[in-house]
Amino acid sequence: MQPSFFSQPILNSPYELPCQHWELDADGQPTNRIIESRRRSDLITPVPQPKKKRSSRKEQADFLLSDADGLSSIGQEYNPTPIINELRTYVDQWRALPNPEQWLVTPETARLLQHWRHHKFEGIRPFFCQVEAVETAIWLTEVAPKMGQRTAKFWEHIKGANAQANPELLRMALKLATGAGKTTVMAMLMAWQTVNAVRHPSSKTFSRGFLVVAPGITIRDRLRVLLPNDPDSYYRTREILPPDMLPDMDRAKIVITNYHAFKLRERVSLAQGTREALAGWREEEISTVETEGQMLQRVMPELMGMKNVLVLNDEAHHCYREKAADPEGETVDDLKGDDKSEAKDASEAARMWISGLEAVKRKLGVSLVYDLSATPFFLRGSGYIEGTLFPWTMSDFSLMDAIECGIVKLPRVPIADNVPGGDTPKFRNLWEHIGKKLPKKGRGAGKALDPLSLPSDLLTALEALYGHYKKTFELWEAEGIGVPPVFIVV
Repeated sequence: MQPSFFSQPILNSPYELPCQHWELDADGQPTNRIIESRRRSDLITPVPQPKKKRSSRKEQADFLLSDADGLSSIGQEYNPTPIINELRTYVDQWRALPNPEQWLVTPETARLLQHWRHHKFEGIRPFFCQVEAVETAIWLTEVAPKMGQRTAKFWEHIKGANAQANPELLRMALKLATGAGKTTVMAMLMAWQTVNAVRHPSSKTFSRGFLVVAPGITIRDRLRVLLPNDPDSYYRTREILPPDMLPDMDRAKIVITNYHAFKLRERVSLAQGTREALAGWREEEISTVETEGQMLQRVMPELMGMKNVLVLNDEAHHCYREKAADPEGETVDDLKGDDKSEAKDASEAARMWISGLEAVKRKLGVSLVYDLSATPFFLRGSGYIEGTLFPWTMSDFSLMDAIECGIVKLPRVPIADNVPGGDTPKFRNLWEHIGKKLPKKGRGAGKALDPLSLPSDLLTALEALYGHYKKTFELWEAEGIGVPPVFIVV
């Protein structure tokens, strides 16, 4: 029997250049035909087909899901995937050069590339997608400037994209599917920069000062493996660096924080009456809020003596500068109810994050910002079309790529939709049909909630998923597999 995407999704090794992919039709649906080449960077992944086509532009856009949570809108204003695919071709050709002297990189970089590609790792070996993301950054930084006008367009593209969206910062986004190991990529980037900065101290290309910014405390604490002196440091435990280069990493200055730390704090707490009394005899208003310089001294004292810090944004889709709405984009004021509240919170967080980085640029200098995210898309209410890919994205390893390489868990969507009513499967946008039937946040405090009293649509969707799991469980049990399959509902 001919294999299908859903029965046999894995086609490639996670450690080699992908050489096959499942074909998708014009609607993003798998045709179950295997193409003997790598998948090109694109914005569409398969979702359950609607029972009936609709002509509305908005409704059509709802059918196109991005690699993860966001929506990819039809007719996007900006689609950087053509230049991502062109850059990928250059990097592939460069990677295939057999002689390190042809690579146009420093001896230290050549040593690291050979290590990551060919070292016999005792533990976890870097995935191809991780090495490729770092290779892309290396090629753009060390190789492209030496190749003349034919490759100058890549930096022109990056600078032009940033001039429109982040005029005070220079950002480069590396897109990797969730589960593909962004933390390892961050460690590799920092190792490459640090070793070169230490061994070429007069070079302005490299830095040994790093600011790593995360969206929350949990993620921030997880990133401690990027610190050279951490017991679980990736440079040692994951063998990111050869042993003789580990001492160089000890000279790196690394600060890991969450963007909330950029909020200017009160230096002195004054009661309202005291503030008014003091203000009565002063011409200017009393300011008790710390300055940008004081904030930076608090957040990153280790970096205060450094120049041209290199920034790494984890989950970088939370960091952007709002703009006046596109004809089809939306600002916070265009939304209503819960949508407006959520968009307002996201916009305030994004503003605080990017304003903090701009302050670092003004006071210390920022050479480059590496954005790492599975979904480097503009969020709803940003003023951009929802789901528009950050135009400074230069590397893309999508969810479909990760599935076809066996790197991530296979997500499943309930497809046994026997819920009556509606033209499209309710399971695709289940929340729209059950949200109002579920308890609201903060409502009914102290009252016991009945887990069996769930909307019928939700119960049917769960049963569709659990039914498949039950069959798998029984098959594994019959074959005597000692570990049962795991079923996680998100």
